[in-house]
Amino acid sequence: MELKDKVVFITGSTQGIGAAMAVAFARQGAKLIVNGRKQELPKDLKDALDKENADYRYLSADLAQDNLEEIGKTAWNLFGKIDVLINNAGQAKDKMFIGMHDADFEEVLNLDLKVPFFLSKAIMKRMNKERSGVIINLSSVVGLHGNVGQANYAAAKAGLIGFTKSIAREGALRNIRVNAIAPGMIDTEMTQKLSERVKKNILEQIPLKRLGSTNEVAQGAVFLVQNDYVTGQTIVIDGGMTI
Repeated sequence: MELKDKVVFITGSTQGIGAAMAVAFARQGAKLIVNGRKQELPKDLKDALDKENADYRYLSADLAQDNLEEIGKTAWNLFGKIDVLINNAGQAKDKMFIGMHDADFEEVLNLDLKVPFFLSKAIMKRMNKERSGVIINLSSVVGLHGNVGQANYAAAKAGLIGFTKSIAREGALRNIRVNAIAPGMIDTEMTQKLSERVKKNILEQIPLKRLGSTNEVAQGAVFLVQNDYVTGQTIVIDGGMTI
């Protein structure tokens, strides 16, 4: 898909990987729908998008609480179409399994799996009529191999991979492609808070011996949109962590 003037809707895109993807798609000439829970777009992202002369709209919405059918309709009407939906919004609430409360499980499953399910449904209905579209789901390497203290997060991210494969088969009937990205340890606010000891242990598990950048994940998303013959796949961006 040629990205110039295509409309890309990225959930949870005010910081981290989501913000990096917004800037990456702006550089390709795409129009953007940026989403976050805050009432206004953060200044640093606004400045970055303005620097790229991006055509964008900010959609303030709490996806875990709001009506996703209405959010999908509102987002579609901002530009009159959505060519690419990227389900990036997510959260982690880490705790050892035997001490994990029901709410810890339900909150993570809601935002990380149910929101992509219902928002994709709302957007895909409209993509079906256009017989065109791309959906990308942000999974994680944790969804592939699990992790101590992340049973809820791993379940959600593994579910996203199965969800991706299933709707990719259905979407192909209408020329809609669906893929997933499974990042490994990426240099974000969350990883910056880790102790030096923990970081050292993590780096020992990564053949490339460094954390990934949000820009490297964004490059993967751009590739998945541009390549018209890739669907139903999970692209792992982890520096070799899961070899």
